[in-house]
Amino acid sequence: MGSSYNEETVELAALEWLRGQGFETAFGPDIAPETPGAQRASYQDVVLEGPLRAALGRLNPGASPEAIAEAVRQLSNPVGVGLQANQGMHRLITDGVQVELPDGLGGVRAEHLQVIDFTQPRRNAFLAVNQFTVVEGQVERRPDVIVFVNGLPLVIFEFKNTKDASATIEKAYTQLQTYQKQLTRLFAYNALLVLSDGSQARLGVAGAAFERFQPWKTVTGREVRPESLETLIKGAFTPEILTDLLRHFVVFEVDGPQVVKKVAAYHQYHAVQRAVQTTVEASGVAGDRRGGVVWHTQGSGKSLTMVFYAGKLVVQPELANPTLVILTDRNDLDDQLFGTFSRASGLLRQVPEQVTARSELRQKLGERAAGGVVFTTIQKFLPEERGDAFPTLSERRNIIVIADEAHRSQYGLNARLGKDGVLTYGFAKHIRDALPNATFLGFTGTPIETKDADTRAIFGDYIDVYDVQRAVEDGATVPIYYESRLVRLKPDEAAWATLDEEFDEITEGKKTAAARSSRRSGRRWKPWWAPRSASGQSRRTS
Repeated sequence: MGSSYNEETVELAALEWLRGQGFETAFGPDIAPETPGAQRASYQDVVLEGPLRAALGRLNPGASPEAIAEAVRQLSNPVGVGLQANQGMHRLITDGVQVELPDGLGGVRAEHLQVIDFTQPRRNAFLAVNQFTVVEGQVERRPDVIVFVNGLPLVIFEFKNTKDASATIEKAYTQLQTYQKQLTRLFAYNALLVLSDGSQARLGVAGAAFERFQPWKTVTGREVRPESLETLIKGAFTPEILTDLLRHFVVFEVDGPQVVKKVAAYHQYHAVQRAVQTTVEASGVAGDRRGGVVWHTQGSGKSLTMVFYAGKLVVQPELANPTLVILTDRNDLDDQLFGTFSRASGLLRQVPEQVTARSELRQKLGERAAGGVVFTTIQKFLPEERGDAFPTLSERRNIIVIADEAHRSQYGLNARLGKDGVLTYGFAKHIRDALPNATFLGFTGTPIETKDADTRAIFGDYIDVYDVQRAVEDGATVPIYYESRLVRLKPDEAAWATLDEEFDEITEGKKTAAARSSRRSGRRWKPWWAPRSASGQSRRTS
């Protein structure tokens, strides 16, 4: 879009693109209260009760009228405030509504109602409404476009006029921040937010900083396009992708009373789609147990991509409630990643566990029949005695090993003969001895390919590549500049008089430790800076 678009034409263009995706559209005043086409009783209502009731009946044909009425009641009355209310409503929408009703015999009967059909997305009702008036207290507001799914207001679009130099996309963000404070009922339902000035377009969530709103730069997931509202709508707002985002790619990170909401960026979404597919194929009877490599550079949100991948993987029917083993090679990295997964346990539908000692491996992995998200470092798969094989812990095929920093420590399938004549293997062999039928998938920002260490040889081909250049173009990371220069340093003669003394003072502790090490090894200690003569002795040069 060019600068000739004003706010109204951007709004109408968005509606046209949404119609092209299969959405119904409506003009807010045409469905307002006290009109022939009214969809709600008052401007305070943000749920379209008629479409909601119809969807619940259509998606739950066996549900009683009483159960549908109770589900409507629960969905029309958010509990809590702010992101806590938003998280609770998101859970009802994605997991369904559990209702309890009298059974007529003095007890209760439970019914579970589906709110959105995630397996057949086009069975849901998608309605985009522009200029939908909302009143809360003394405040009256009209968001530019609201997308209702089965009568629930799940997406808000806010536009600004590109012809007005002061009406930037940041102003659209500021407007949404005002809505969040004033229209708390509406935002209890909100899943996604879209900002656009006609040329720029960003996707984000409530509570996120402006920098967290990201462009959606692909339609098919294979090509990369310039940032635009058209690409965002056509790429993220098909019924299939929108419902998939709602179910698997919106996460609430809970840390005590603090809740942070996040949504996947386009590169995360499509990487996970392909990774899940390759994992299911690799774990099948004809698979080679190599799920592949996700090559995402630093700053791309790799840890969160792993969370989305794990969350979607655990519900794949082909894997029959898999066990996920998250593998790192450092304790600090293990703790960091475990914390990320723990805060997002709602998306995983289970609480992650961390192996703190080698003795726990059999309990966590060997004695588990199914399910679980287990964190461990690869060093815990080292045999008790050098040259021994690691014992088998489980022969199940639905164990998925997810290696972070997969370019490190993941090699050694072939034996090496040590100086003592003992054949030894690397960690890759030991963990495969422990879990012989597991499928392996690697995440890395820097894959390597050498004779003794080839990331793709261990894990399989690249699933998705998001390199530094794309990360910089998307604003996910800042550019890095290198300049090759030779700087000649020549201190003046006065500096030489105190140089040795000052150096000795600064490095006193280091020299002491190095000297002790040298005495033990029989080598003479020399400072690192001292140039070597042909005889190997230190000498100072000017």
